[in-house]
Amino acid sequence: MATEIEAWTTATQNDGVFSLEKEQDGVDGIYGSEDLNELEVNGNWTPQEKALHEARLKAKAKRRLRKSSSRDSTRESLSESVSGELSTDPHSPKGKNAVNDRKSRTGKGRGLPKKGGAGGKGVWGAAGMVYEVEEPDAKDPNYDESAQGDTVYATVVPELDERELEKTINPIVQEYFEHGDTKEVEMLLKELNLGHHRYEFSSLAVSLSLEGKASQRELTSRLLSDLSGKVLSERDMSRAFDKILKELPDLILDTPEAPQMLGQFIARAIADHALPMSFLDCYKGKVDCDHARAALDRASVLLSMKREIMRLDNVWGVGGGQRPVKHLIKEMNLLLKEYLVSGVLSEAEHCLRDLEVPHFHHELVYEAVIMVLESTGDTAIQMMVKLLKVLWQTGLITLDQMNRGFERVYDELPEINLDVPHAHSIMETFVDLCYQESVITKQLRDFCPTRGRKRFVSEGDGGIVKS
Repeated sequence: MATEIEAWTTATQNDGVFSLEKEQDGVDGIYGSEDLNELEVNGNWTPQEKALHEARLKAKAKRRLRKSSSRDSTRESLSESVSGELSTDPHSPKGKNAVNDRKSRTGKGRGLPKKGGAGGKGVWGAAGMVYEVEEPDAKDPNYDESAQGDTVYATVVPELDERELEKTINPIVQEYFEHGDTKEVEMLLKELNLGHHRYEFSSLAVSLSLEGKASQRELTSRLLSDLSGKVLSERDMSRAFDKILKELPDLILDTPEAPQMLGQFIARAIADHALPMSFLDCYKGKVDCDHARAALDRASVLLSMKREIMRLDNVWGVGGGQRPVKHLIKEMNLLLKEYLVSGVLSEAEHCLRDLEVPHFHHELVYEAVIMVLESTGDTAIQMMVKLLKVLWQTGLITLDQMNRGFERVYDELPEINLDVPHAHSIMETFVDLCYQESVITKQLRDFCPTRGRKRFVSEGDGGIVKS
């Protein structure tokens, strides 16, 4: 018996715990479960048998816990509690997972949501919860347009910034100076989204017309009058002219007459009810710029004249084809007479351009030929040939206008011959010189009428005139 106890005490141990698998296999092989129960009942267990029985019970409990738990952390904790081994290395992967694991370490719980499904973000709420009726949100990803009634589609035009505004408006104004149709400009502006830069259209149009002709300034005044109340408001007009008054020091560098012209624009706009009557009163005693003061004074003088305000419709004069024909003929006669006196070709060319009647230049050719026929000497012939040549080379007088002017003289030559007996010979000389200087074509030269020579024969022929 002493020998068995000594053998038991000297058996292999693992940190105070017996090797369960080996001992268990030995016990199962020697004793059955019924034999162990009989030994326990009789009280005849030896210390070795009792230790083996306790180890068997612990191993059985350990297997049951492994089957009931599906979590690795719980299995490791139970294994450590049974074996008495604890992980002492906090840097090991197992230690990190155990610390950072948010799941239960006790193996309890059925995996149900917290607060019965009513907690957390993006949940449906607790069972039986009643929701209030909410208006549909168009920004909701599940928003259904077809379920919200009739759908209205609108075209969104982006607002123009300052750079794009100038690039877009300049061609519109330049094209308007050619056709003069205010309705087309109105239609184009309605298609644009000018936004809070709407007033800059008026300022750009006026600035462009200051560098142009009187007829273009007249068209600009008409455009502002027609757009007022439709596309542009009185407030937009006031802001536009206020901006131009501030820019006068820069505008005067290119257009020295800008203050006087701007004053006429302001007076015309007030007369057309595009600007309020109180526009000038807002600047009394508040203007420091001399140029702006000159423009406002000019507008005030035009509005305070005894003539009716309606007379301001002609503040820019009557330009282009709107002038009466008699007035244009008078202007061209004066132009030719001044040229014959001064002999300055550039001045005559400049005056013809200012008339702005390219469709009526055939009248200048006609009047020039008539002056040649009525003049004495060769000076007028040489000067008129030189003038027509310059106007032909610069393109002011086209081929059609040149031919039309000469043909009118050809048709009236018999009547002219009554006042100028040598009209035919002078005409032939003038036409030959023009052809030599390449002013007219050969066909036009050949079309010039010639007067046949007539002679009287002897009395024996009965006084018949023969040609």
